[in-house]
Amino acid sequence: MSRYFAVTDAIVDYAAGRGAWPDPPEVADLRAETQALGPAAGMQVGADQGQLLTLLTRIAGARRAVEVGTFTGYSSYCIARGLAEGGTLLCCDVSEEWTAIARKAWERLGVADRIELRLAPAVETLRALPAEEHIDLVFIDADKPGYASYWDELVPRVRAGGLLLADNVLWSGLVVEESADDANRRALQAFNDKVAADDRVESAMLTAFDGLTIARKR
Repeated sequence: MSRYFAVTDAIVDYAAGRGAWPDPPEVADLRAETQALGPAAGMQVGADQGQLLTLLTRIAGARRAVEVGTFTGYSSYCIARGLAEGGTLLCCDVSEEWTAIARKAWERLGVADRIELRLAPAVETLRALPAEEHIDLVFIDADKPGYASYWDELVPRVRAGGLLLADNVLWSGLVVEESADDANRRALQAFNDKVAADDRVESAMLTAFDGLTIARKR
């Protein structure tokens, strides 16, 4: 008997409704604004994954977090609400349009004072960070060909015991389809192999959502 089943919207709502951090009403406004963007709206994480981001941020005791790929700001809200007192989240993105929605949402949700947004190629932002190990938690959810470069910049800057998370690592299951001629698939295959071989971390890949890698810096 297979232990897998189709995850419907009803299942997601059921699971998210029983977590410790139910979304406030303001999130409905954010989701509506995001849906109005059309197909791009599919990049927003669901409420169940949002709760996991908050929980992992709490588990890490994170005071310094970095997000690569902010979109309209829901995942950053979920990380920000989990930060320890006085904690801050640095968000890296290149879209003024999408992050304008995020800025408004952060204000409505009461987390704007914990978030710094830098609009620039993320690898440039990351290279400008202090070289020492000072980051507690990382969430990578941006252009897939850039994942390896973001990883290379971030791993040395994450403290021992800190967490690195990477989203969409299964790419709707296409990572195992060699016949799929897709630059994103190829980039994710190479990234997944890179993480698995990186002895600076210990990692596990969840088959939930669109695939989520959770790595702990040794």
